[in-house]
Amino acid sequence: MAQGNDSPPRIDSHQHFWRYSVEEYGWIDDSMARLRRDFLPADLRGELDGIGLDGCIAVQARQSNAETDFLLELAEQNDWIQAVIGWVDLRSERVAAELERIAGHPKLAGVRHIVQAEPDEQFVLREDFQRGIAALRLHDLVYEVLVFPNQLPASTELCRRFPEQTFVLDHLAKPYARRGELQPWASHIREMAALPNVTCKLSGLVTEAEWSKWTVESLTPYVEVVFEAFGVDRILYGSDWPVCLVASEYRRWFETVGHWLEPLRPTERDAVLGGNAARIYGLSASR
Repeated sequence: MAQGNDSPPRIDSHQHFWRYSVEEYGWIDDSMARLRRDFLPADLRGELDGIGLDGCIAVQARQSNAETDFLLELAEQNDWIQAVIGWVDLRSERVAAELERIAGHPKLAGVRHIVQAEPDEQFVLREDFQRGIAALRLHDLVYEVLVFPNQLPASTELCRRFPEQTFVLDHLAKPYARRGELQPWASHIREMAALPNVTCKLSGLVTEAEWSKWTVESLTPYVEVVFEAFGVDRILYGSDWPVCLVASEYRRWFETVGHWLEPLRPTERDAVLGGNAARIYGLSASR
């Protein structure tokens, strides 16, 4: 059920939609066979209703302009898709023109590049990429940081160079939970969290752990680092649905997050479960 008028919305800040094809989604290997089908709004709506979430933010999974258009079209057709994180080629000399084309859409909240797939650890510090980041500020768009732990130092430097730009770190920067490693990930997280223009999504953690063996206890050390570093006002709940399904049903992940939120005050839980997302992405009645 939806929250009362005086409560912030409850939002899943990170999920994906796709029409599956082998060519477009080659990263879905045999171990992820469950994901080899279409995942569209009708598939997610029941999950959100079942746990009382009001809406979601759809995040790009393909690096193409067509992906952004696809997600914006879905958002136009489903008002509970409250915002879209799309993609543009931030390295392109035409980035300003492409941003001009899409930035006027009321549900475009930001963009993301799949930096984790870039072999160069310094990729985000390339001059052409930074030029693209600078262009985002002109349209008040968030940039979502998707990296592995070894890419955190360069990403932190990027965030430091653009103090007026809002950055959101996806999936806790994918700590090596499968190996039980905390360092140097934890130190890098604390360094990034010291920058006030960065927030963090509490999402994607189960797929970095042993898919069939993870427990609340095994993931808690990573969550404790993030809460200590970012604080409750800079953490956003996200499911990473449908990718999470290889390791967890939607409800199980939501209830796991609820376990970590239980010690917080009601207003703090509300912030993590949607209030922070509404603020960071500028969600309003017009979206």
